Amino acid sequence: MRNRLAQVRAERGWKKARLLHELRAAARRRGETLPKDESLSRRVAVWENQDGAVSDFYLDLLCEVYECEPADLGLVELPPEAAPELVNELSDLPEFVRLDSGLVALLRNQTQGLRLLDRRLGGGTIHTQAIAHVETVERLVRYALPGSDRESAADELGQAAALAGWQALDMGRLDEAWRLHETATSAAREGGPAGLSYARAQQGFVLLDAGRPADAHALIRSARERVEAPVPGELLAWLHAAEGESLAALGDRDGALRALDAADAALPGQQEGALPFLMLDQGHLARWRGHCLARLGELSAIDDLTTALAAMSGEQYGRAEVSLRVDLALALRARNEAAESQHQARRASELAGRTGSERQRRRIVDLLSA
Repeated sequence: MRNRLAQVRAERGWKKARLLHELRAAARRRGETLPKDESLSRRVAVWENQDGAVSDFYLDLLCEVYECEPADLGLVELPPEAAPELVNELSDLPEFVRLDSGLVALLRNQTQGLRLLDRRLGGGTIHTQAIAHVETVERLVRYALPGSDRESAADELGQAAALAGWQALDMGRLDEAWRLHETATSAAREGGPAGLSYARAQQGFVLLDAGRPADAHALIRSARERVEAPVPGELLAWLHAAEGESLAALGDRDGALRALDAADAALPGQQEGALPFLMLDQGHLARWRGHCLARLGELSAIDDLTTALAAMSGEQYGRAEVSLRVDLALALRARNEAAESQHQARRASELAGRTGSERQRRRIVDLLSA
């Protein structure tokens, strides 16, 4: 093996005298003494002419003065690169799967079960289950063979990831919420346009909580404008209402009210039920309108919120009731009804403890301390 000592010295533009000086300095730092220049010069000539081996002592000195590794000086031989290991075992191959409608139905039922539990208990209780479900569906879709059942499974992945993402948002985990919505939108591109519009617009609420209402509005508006027709009226109404909330966050009262009116006009008289991930009827739209009006400081929010609260009988919508009562407390405080405002805030606080809603807890703390 030929060394590179002469080449390395030439690359640095060093005369032999410079090298000898640097070698002596390195030796002194180690408490060592080198032979006279004449003897050391002959030694260097032998090394550079490839006529002699370099001892470990001088190898260390050379590496120090040249600030490089032995391999860079050509004084040690690099091990040969290992040839890439060929896949020759069946166990090394990915486990491709052929999905069927029965399996997709089971996945859909599991997502719906998690969705119903989420509405009653809140995400804090079942978020771990939701994440495990997302990971299962994602793994199946990744190795699924093409076909309509794969597209259906991808659509289900989008819905499951959007659900888990909303739970993460409700728990105040914005980074996780954003990543899960990225999974949702990626899956929905294969699954279908309705799921894509919903997941992308819902991602805008992460931006709202991050204090970026202008970016949130741009994202939600884009999702609404790019939705492919025909779509269920419930989805179109939901997209308009979501845009209305982003406009309310921007303080655009007229724009918010126009969007909410458009949502009301688009909402069918009877729920179509075509999209299980949507929970929107006249009662929920009234709650949404009340939330936007309360955010804008409008006293008329109380009527919408009271109507929506009356429509929430039983305990089917625990998390939504927390948000509604916080909005009602805000509107009542704006009307100088402090006692009733505090009552609604305390009731919301009790419910928030059950649902694990960190985002509502923050709003409640501000209310109770006012």
